[in-house]
Amino acid sequence: MTTSPFPQSPSPQIVAQLDQRILTLSFNRPERKNALTLAMYSALAELITQGDSDAQVRVIVLTGSDEFFTAGNDLMDFMNEPNIHPDHPVVRFIDALRHCKKPVVAVVRGHAVGIGTTMLLHCDLVYVAEDARLQMPFVNLGLCPEYASSYLVPRLVGQQKAAELLLLGEPFSGVDAETMGIATKAVPWDELTEYARAKIARLAQQPPGAVQRSKALLRAATLSAVEASLKAEYAGFAEGLASDECKESVTAFFEKRAPDFSRF
Repeated sequence: MTTSPFPQSPSPQIVAQLDQRILTLSFNRPERKNALTLAMYSALAELITQGDSDAQVRVIVLTGSDEFFTAGNDLMDFMNEPNIHPDHPVVRFIDALRHCKKPVVAVVRGHAVGIGTTMLLHCDLVYVAEDARLQMPFVNLGLCPEYASSYLVPRLVGQQKAAELLLLGEPFSGVDAETMGIATKAVPWDELTEYARAKIARLAQQPPGAVQRSKALLRAATLSAVEASLKAEYAGFAEGLASDECKESVTAFFEKRAPDFSRF
């Protein structure tokens, strides 16, 4: 099987290629550090859903460029449709990824900000460059954790470390991500492609039914808690988006200055 487009991506900023039963979805917006637009979220939701139902696909891979996995949400695009509802592009992406029956692998170089980090919590294998920079800066933006990170991060790293990661919103390395259990393996930058490729190829050769049954069992215990966490986070995120704190943070971002929260 040769590398080919699969299927026609709804967005040129998401590149889809199928090779040896591996569907790779690449973020392709380098001029904006692969920041995710609503159109990109819609494309990802559609492609993940199609890959999950296509017998040609054994593994789905999410990846970015050498410098950026993704800088997270495109703030301006997201603020144009801030109301969270079941058909919102972000919600459709979140649901497509977390309900995907087939294994999903993330390969991460460079910056993975916001949902660039929290989506990793819903992937089955995560391979990162040792010098990757991950970050969950939701509080910094006047928002709250998302994608069930308020439940899954404490479960992985403990309550106090989770509080540091989420309340301070400071970046951490790929090595840190492995140590905390957010990443499967941190690999030197120049070795990451070959290392991840070998693991993904092996996963694609495993018996697919057994892989999918095992994935379902691994996820079963947390399904209801993740659902409850998402529901609470959607409410908190909507409240945050409407807040003066968030408005100050977004304004400061576009004015290229530090936000001033002293009046709150």
